[in-house]
Amino acid sequence: MPEIRVSVLVSEGASCPEYHSELAAGADLRARVDEPIVLAPGERRAIPTGLAMSIPEGFEAQVRPRSGLALREGLTCINSPGTIDADYRGEIKVPMVNLGQAPVTIRDGDRIAQLVVAPVVRASFVRVCELDETVRGEKGFGSTGTA
Repeated sequence: MPEIRVSVLVSEGASCPEYHSELAAGADLRARVDEPIVLAPGERRAIPTGLAMSIPEGFEAQVRPRSGLALREGLTCINSPGTIDADYRGEIKVPMVNLGQAPVTIRDGDRIAQLVVAPVVRASFVRVCELDETVRGEKGFGSTGTA
């Protein structure tokens, strides 16, 4: 189990990410805002968490939407999953968008996203003139069907 060191940048009321069930893959991130933020339909904004982290080498932290917020409010993360690299030390901000039809208010302490820690494998990229053949070949979007 990797240890994630968390620096609390906003002292009062801030907390480390928390798992809310025994087998949860994602730990919840909370908004740290001085006053409520209202996102109009279609509006995007980076929501601060008041946290910075030290992710161990060989891992990343993925910022993902919370399914309940996405379904009920239309509130989701723009860059999903967003990656926090092992060498980033700045404040974690969650890029959010309101895809719903009504304004959504984000208040201080609201659980706005979830953080999933995952191993990273770095690849070696080799330039070639041709690729090996496969049955699928160049068939792209929708080529494997839906049923």
